[in-house]
Amino acid sequence: QSLEALLFGTTPRHPPSTSFRFLKYRFQEEERRHEPCSLARGEYDCPHAPLLLERFDSALGLPMNAGREYKKLSFVPARYVGVVFVARMLHKRLLGGATLLSALWTANAQNDSAVGSGPNAAGPTWNHEDFTASPPVYPSPNATGIGWEEAFQQASDFVNQLTLEEKAYLVTGTPGPCVGNIAPIPRLGFQGLCLQDGPLAIRQANYASVFPAGITVAASWDRKLAKQRGIEMGSEFRGKGAEIALGPVAGPLGRSGYGGRNWEGFSPDPYLTGILFADTIEGMQSAGVQACAKHYIGNEQETQRNPTVNEQGTTIEAVSSNIDDRTMHELYLWPFQDGVKAGVASFMCSYNRINGSYGCQNSKTLNGILKDELGFQGYVMSDWMATHSGAPAIEAGLDMDMPGGLQFTEASSEHSFFGGNITAAVNNGSLSIDRVDDMCRRVMTPYFYLGQSNYPPIDGSEYAENFWSEGDAVYDFELGPSNVNVRDDHARLIRELGAAGTVLLKNTNNALPLQTPKNIGVFGNDAGDLLDGLYTGALSLGSQGYEYGVLTAGGGSGTGRLSYVVPPLDAIKTRAAQQGNDALVQYVLNNSLITNSGGYSSIFPAPPDVCLVFLKTWAAEGADRESLLVDWNGTAVVETVAAACPNTVVVTNSGGINVLPFADHPNVTAILAAHYPGQEAGNSIVDILWGDVNPSGKLPYTITYEESDYAFADITNSTELQNTNDPNAWQSDFEERLLIDYRHFDHFNESVQYEFGFGLSYTSFSMGDVSVQRVGGGALTPSPPSNSIVPGGNPALWDVLYSVSVTISNTGDVAGATVPQLYLGLPQPSDEDVSPVKALRGFEKVMLAPGESQMISFELNRRDISYWDIYTQQWMIASGDINVFAGFSSRDILATSSFSPLSDSGNDSSNSTQTYGGWDSGKDHGDHKGSWHWASDEGKHPHAPPPSKTV
Repeated sequence: QSLEALLFGTTPRHPPSTSFRFLKYRFQEEERRHEPCSLARGEYDCPHAPLLLERFDSALGLPMNAGREYKKLSFVPARYVGVVFVARMLHKRLLGGATLLSALWTANAQNDSAVGSGPNAAGPTWNHEDFTASPPVYPSPNATGIGWEEAFQQASDFVNQLTLEEKAYLVTGTPGPCVGNIAPIPRLGFQGLCLQDGPLAIRQANYASVFPAGITVAASWDRKLAKQRGIEMGSEFRGKGAEIALGPVAGPLGRSGYGGRNWEGFSPDPYLTGILFADTIEGMQSAGVQACAKHYIGNEQETQRNPTVNEQGTTIEAVSSNIDDRTMHELYLWPFQDGVKAGVASFMCSYNRINGSYGCQNSKTLNGILKDELGFQGYVMSDWMATHSGAPAIEAGLDMDMPGGLQFTEASSEHSFFGGNITAAVNNGSLSIDRVDDMCRRVMTPYFYLGQSNYPPIDGSEYAENFWSEGDAVYDFELGPSNVNVRDDHARLIRELGAAGTVLLKNTNNALPLQTPKNIGVFGNDAGDLLDGLYTGALSLGSQGYEYGVLTAGGGSGTGRLSYVVPPLDAIKTRAAQQGNDALVQYVLNNSLITNSGGYSSIFPAPPDVCLVFLKTWAAEGADRESLLVDWNGTAVVETVAAACPNTVVVTNSGGINVLPFADHPNVTAILAAHYPGQEAGNSIVDILWGDVNPSGKLPYTITYEESDYAFADITNSTELQNTNDPNAWQSDFEERLLIDYRHFDHFNESVQYEFGFGLSYTSFSMGDVSVQRVGGGALTPSPPSNSIVPGGNPALWDVLYSVSVTISNTGDVAGATVPQLYLGLPQPSDEDVSPVKALRGFEKVMLAPGESQMISFELNRRDISYWDIYTQQWMIASGDINVFAGFSSRDILATSSFSPLSDSGNDSSNSTQTYGGWDSGKDHGDHKGSWHWASDEGKHPHAPPPSKTV
């Protein structure tokens, strides 16, 4: 701590082991980045000028000339000479023959037992027993229709006309043409309900589009495109006769980078996910389709998501996600709260258990949080086969059972937890008819609100694509024409969004954009067309069905049936042909062949002007990822190609995080993360490669150096668990609490390869001072004013209290878009409660012409500046300063300020702003990030953030 204070001029906020961790990664990174100027190697030939050493001599009580023999060690910028000096003095005087790095590792290990790698690092001491019994909350609140008053009255009138049996089957799935079906009631003119997957396409439909995945939308950081995607997806669901679209996804949030379904959602940051989640909902429902927020809640792994039966016949229950109350509210509930406020029609409860109780009969999460605290007025449906009881689940808050039977293909009229059991339970007095009426009103209110009583019929071809046949149906559903084409001009948006969600991670030697290369090499199994069909591999073959061909989406119920796909190779050939007849496109798409000695030899002349390597990573429902590397031996493919080609450009299609061991290879001149871009994949990436579109994507997650860096929130699994006889053995303790993704790496000051929010451009941008203004007058109280609950919770949480403004300028030569990002560092509520160093609280996609500037304002509401207090069960503003960080990524912080809400008098002033500078976001970065620059001489500050990828 003394060293940290000495070197950076501030009293450290971290405990000793975290200070050690900070210094360890600081020196480790510099040794790696500046070889051969390595302390550990004892080399003293680094040429930088010595400065400030005497000051540090004096501070250490050493003779004023003690450091002179070490002045040549200053291998970092001048203001870090002190770091080098103190490090070297420790190395010589205290450590003997050991290296500084070894000593720091040792010191850190000694302290980790108290703070650092243990549970205490993230908050109060973790006691597993505190989170094994979810508290009961009864009765299930009745909907009041607030916000949907007219539709609620229509629903009430409709329900009053139903028989008890009709009520029972209005909330029970039945076989039919769609993946989920609610029976029609012809005597009342009700055509029934058609529920269809999924979050990026109508999975079981032909002549429909496959849009970019949620992870790609998050990488675009573009609210307008997110909403337009929702609108166009909604129009396709409506055109096919589906009243309910089973999406979007905010669970999984992405606690672990290994999560198999992370790509269906948006980002491990709850703020980014919440904004795009709400925009998608609003877009879909504006097209007249009910959105379904899923999977609620804590559904952070696929492994053991459902109960299993072992060889001894013992039922082993699903994994329990054990989450403390503050983490639940500030992390996993946050985006779902945004969805409720956006007016989402329905929720889908998850397979897993939460604190010991199944998601679809957890009265705390359904009754207590969703329907009471958040004021949700719609209905809760089960995930398919996630219902485990009848009346108990209903009383706990479940409103609809899907698909209705006890097995996927079983009719609910035969065996069901709901259906006839609801009728029997009401008749024998074990279930109140009032609760059943509330379930029915909740189902019908969104139906009337969105005007679905006059709706297109279900596409007549749906039965042929479903797991039910028409002969399985108990009820007659109205079918319309078959093979209805609902794609319209949606390819335009898909192409645009695919490019917008592509993140340029590295670009050295002006490798991109391509000019007019005459000899183009294309490599990798992700570059070509699909060899195993446009759909079947997604479900029945898994990853093996997609070894060859561009990966546009992941697998499982969240995938889509492609009606066509544009492979990168085809798009490259088309673009090369536009250059003239002398353009040559050569390719080898077999990864195994490439990595063998004969694979590259077919390329002639060699090397090509540019070698484009296309790699991919499979992710799907039902299984978590086993590795964060690119699949199909992709790392070896890059190394093989780069060994022969000095201008190698790597493109990945992945459902999330990939560690990139080849990132520092000198012949790898550019890297692009293109995520899952949808059916226009090839066109989207060619637009970026040739510069028709300036890349503007930003990472919605953090990329570190090693897979092991993500072990702090790993998938719960082990051989012991796989062979257990203990029904409750599967327990996933979220001990990291709030500290996932960049929050973890910031808290422990760990170096990363590419930080959250990072992405390069073909132009450069600058940021001016940040200004914080109080909105409205009067003193603020720690707790929000009491109000009647509306959808989204206490309406006071959404009151805008502050406005933060910053000016962005395009300082380059070409037009481009960037994403200014606002982060807040909230005060610690108490000594033991840990708040993130900073958390995202604002962003906006801004397109600027060369030389153009624009002022951007971010609104901060009460929830944005509050923490969840587990004692008062309210969002509370903590006393003290809130730190404001503005920049172009979570670690490219260019301007800072602070304000103190509970001390403000209501005037429009804030604490003074210091603009420190940041990483030059220009287009040629050998170290991925460019170089540190000061915004101005006046902006210099002795304790500014260090110029590195370590906060």
